Amino acid sequence: MISYLEFEKPVAQLDKRIEELRAASGHDDVDISAEIARLEQKSADLLASTYASLSPWQKTQVARHPARPHFRDFVAHAFDEFIPLGGDRYYGEDEAIMGGFARLGERRVVLIGHEKGNDTESRLRHNFGMGKPEGYRKAIRLMELAGRFGLPVVTLVDTSGAFPGVEAEERGQAEAIARSTEACLALPVPMVATIVGEGGSGGAVALASAERVLMLEHAVYSVISPEGCASILWRTAEKAPDAAEAMKVTAQHLLKLGVIDRIVGEPAGGAQRDPVATAKTLGRAIGEELDALSGKDPAELRRQREERFLRIGTL
Repeated sequence: MISYLEFEKPVAQLDKRIEELRAASGHDDVDISAEIARLEQKSADLLASTYASLSPWQKTQVARHPARPHFRDFVAHAFDEFIPLGGDRYYGEDEAIMGGFARLGERRVVLIGHEKGNDTESRLRHNFGMGKPEGYRKAIRLMELAGRFGLPVVTLVDTSGAFPGVEAEERGQAEAIARSTEACLALPVPMVATIVGEGGSGGAVALASAERVLMLEHAVYSVISPEGCASILWRTAEKAPDAAEAMKVTAQHLLKLGVIDRIVGEPAGGAQRDPVATAKTLGRAIGEELDALSGKDPAELRRQREERFLRIGTL
């Protein structure tokens, strides 16, 4: 079952009509296959035109779609031989941030990313992808392992932000995020980060301070959620669409601003309509970026990261 977003209602109506005709065709001697084909083409054209002109707020809704592929989906369809590693060796395990060794094509990598979950039980277990200090400290541990074994680091970012609860603050959330960001910048091996859904605040930057930052076509990346921004500026979350427009949260805006380096295309209608194809496309893109970074010495990689981030915001 496809879960339609509010702005997809015209497409939903067409698809419902197509399903009704398909059901009727099995009980009627009249051939309506041509009409079904016409409506299917009309639906596909409408979906393509709708997604070609999404507003920043609509893209935010797509990035949050419950059926959008998450970390486990990308592991299943873009990587092989994933060996998960858990625990930060200080406090415990955080299932909002997952990581371990994996293989991308013929290349061994250390893979780290946020996992939101895909149903109520798993979303609660993974804390909706909102990492706690132990999650970021686990990421640091895995990055140190990558440096020790000379393996490139790949991160998949998808979080509304780091967990803001009291217990996270008590365990040093801000320090853990800062240390994780520092670990990214100090890596002696290549690092490629991809914003695959939401890239929210420091919780995202802590896993995305790489020399190459990619974004899926309908992902979003910002210092605060549109609702949070609207609540601060206008004292109401109802202004979230205006905030999303002003914040330039889309991949297309961020590529122009130099915040990201490459946009990875999604299937028509968003990644949620074909997670397998999305994962395979992203896997190829990450592989190409790692090929371009291979052979660079640690000093060059660190210099490239430093220059990349210092350029952001300059004219």
